[in-house]
Amino acid sequence: MDFTQGLVETAYKAYEKKLLKIVKEGKIPGHVGIIMDGNRRFAKELGMKPSDGHMKGRDKLEEVIDWCREVGIKILTVYAFSTENFSRSREEVLELMRLFVENLKRAADDERVHENGIRIRVIGQREILPEDLQRAIDYAEERTKNYDKFFFNIAIAYGGREEIVKAIKEIAQEVKEGKLKIEDIDENEVRKHLYTAELPDPDLILRTSGEERISNFLLWQSAYSEFYFADIYWPTFRKIDFLRAIRDYQLRQRRFGR
Repeated sequence: MDFTQGLVETAYKAYEKKLLKIVKEGKIPGHVGIIMDGNRRFAKELGMKPSDGHMKGRDKLEEVIDWCREVGIKILTVYAFSTENFSRSREEVLELMRLFVENLKRAADDERVHENGIRIRVIGQREILPEDLQRAIDYAEERTKNYDKFFFNIAIAYGGREEIVKAIKEIAQEVKEGKLKIEDIDENEVRKHLYTAELPDPDLILRTSGEERISNFLLWQSAYSEFYFADIYWPTFRKIDFLRAIRDYQLRQRRFGR
């Protein structure tokens, strides 16, 4: 590292430290959702395979979990694989499924997960996932089911519209069976049938890569969420970018329609 790079790095670290202090003194979002976008474009620009980009994205997610815990965020829900992603090439889908199996098993056996009381859950249509992935999900969820210090939710084979349709079908079945009256159907009843029934709605939803849309992610739950779009690929998402997103959230006045 030359002298100029050293000065830049020193200034960056100083700013990051200052921003971290400011953020920790403000109101921290309890639940953050992240659309982790840009792995493939990151890999393409560097002449790498898509799988290499996904590996870099996996490493970044581990960092972000640490950042969340450092500032006091209790719930993190990440969009890892949508129902639409099944339309990608067979090779890429199979590689992603393999990575999910590997990473879930590794997380379930990671001492840091158990030391820090991290509960792992997967939301989405797990019944359409490969059997080995379903087993890995069961393994990770079973090993962490009693933890409540930090909730880490991974959306795999997930679609927001599908989730709402699922809820409608379940409610309709209860009405048909006489277990529920139509006049008793309200927001709370719908919420009971969502994948996230036990969780509060996200306060902040963050998306990387510069795209400004939510792509079928937590459609019902994000009705009053704040949104932040970062013009940077997920693998290159820095702690300072994360802190800026939280600080931006803190400076907003949430009205919830009032």
